[in-house]
Amino acid sequence: MRTLCASTLIGEFFVIGFAGLVAMQTSDLSAGTVWAVSGTAMVLSVLLCGMLGRPGGVQLGWLLQIGLVASGFVVPMMFILGVVFGGLWWASVHFGRKVDEAKARFAASPDAA
Repeated sequence: MRTLCASTLIGEFFVIGFAGLVAMQTSDLSAGTVWAVSGTAMVLSVLLCGMLGRPGGVQLGWLLQIGLVASGFVVPMMFILGVVFGGLWWASVHFGRKVDEAKARFAASPDAA
C-alpha cells in the first residue's frame, strides 16, 4: 500500500506546485499567500509519504485530497484534478491493502520457502 499511496502523493506534489503557479497568475491572492498554502500542501504531501505506515497517515491523506478538491475555488481545474487524485488515492489505499494481504498470505504459506 505504501508504494501506491506514495506514488499518488508525489504526483500530487507536482500538481499542487503547478496549481500554485496558475493561482499566482489568475487569482487576486498575493504570491505570498499562494505559496504559503501551496508550499504547506506540497510539504505535507511529501511528509505523508513517510507517515503512511503510522496510525492516521491514510486519514491525513484523505484530508489532503479534500484540500485538493477545495483548491478548485481558486483554480477551477483543480476540481477535476482533485477528484481524479481522490480516485487514485482511494484505489491506492484499496488495492494496496489487497496486495499487502496477498503478500502476507504468500509469505505465511509453507510453499513460500
